[in-house]
Amino acid sequence: MAKDPKFTAGETAKIAWYTARMAKRGIASETVHLGDLQKKVERIIDGAREREQQQAADAAEAEKAARKARAKNAKK
Repeated sequence: MAKDPKFTAGETAKIAWYTARMAKRGIASETVHLGDLQKKVERIIDGAREREQQQAADAAEAEKAARKARAKNAKK
């Protein structure tokens, strides 16, 4: 499994909320279905991974544009 990404405050709060709901359901019954909440947590984690990948791509693109601008300015 891939390493968990850095979560925003909102993502951390949502994961904590869903984890607490899973614990509450677990206390109520040992045979309760938790799949819906587990899917929601996985969706949050996947969204955070996608966000980090997009941020990395944006940073790489910005660095490339900055290098291109520096090279253009150096020629003048």
